[in-house]
Amino acid sequence: MSRTGQVISSKIGQAIGDYNLVEEGDKILVAVSGGKDSLTLLHLLEARRGWSPVYFEIKAAHIETDMACSTAVPKSPLEEMFRALGVPYYFRAMKVLDDQARTTCFWCSWNRRKMLFNLAAETGCNKVALGHHKDDIIETILLNLFYKGEVSTMQPRQEMFKGQCVIIRPLCYVEERMTHRFAQESGFPMQTQHCPFGEDTQRRRMKEMICQLQKETPGTNIKTNIFNSVARVNTEYIGLKEEAR
Repeated sequence: MSRTGQVISSKIGQAIGDYNLVEEGDKILVAVSGGKDSLTLLHLLEARRGWSPVYFEIKAAHIETDMACSTAVPKSPLEEMFRALGVPYYFRAMKVLDDQARTTCFWCSWNRRKMLFNLAAETGCNKVALGHHKDDIIETILLNLFYKGEVSTMQPRQEMFKGQCVIIRPLCYVEERMTHRFAQESGFPMQTQHCPFGEDTQRRRMKEMICQLQKETPGTNIKTNIFNSVARVNTEYIGLKEEAR
């Protein structure tokens, strides 16, 4: 395994320990879009299975839609990769376009998630692993703060349906630049399609703002500070009432 893979694997291990993401006997369905993040997660979880003292199983799932997604790669390279890893895999197809051949990122994502939950139940998996990384989480903190007026984000571990299924995000301590490097080193298939509805202007704005702040204050770890902020709420300085509308 490359040095980058070792660093990412170590951070995955830290996240697993901190949030109890992987437990004895787990059956984990890994959502694989075909992008760098989900492929990194799949490869390193499968590598971990070989030496982990905790027994768990993983299966791969790829949800196809009736439109091209910005993280999609052709089906055949994914199938070859799943077979090479020796991982059981499932492909499912779904419709997300309306009568005008349009959709939104929210609608597409919501329906993909619903299908993943159904597939997890169908295949006996008690957890669904998603490839969201540290940058996704901190950008979501700022998006919710600025555009929803609330302090919230993606959770590394989130129980759904009264605990019947658990979402886990083992890459929560991993920055996007690391999955990008690992994907290049590993020769993962390149993205060949781009979604005409997939441009998230607000999220891109958060990414650019964080990058600029980091450049202006190189001695401060802006990303980690934002990440840690939701767990360091100083209640002595929180008590404002919601402004009347």
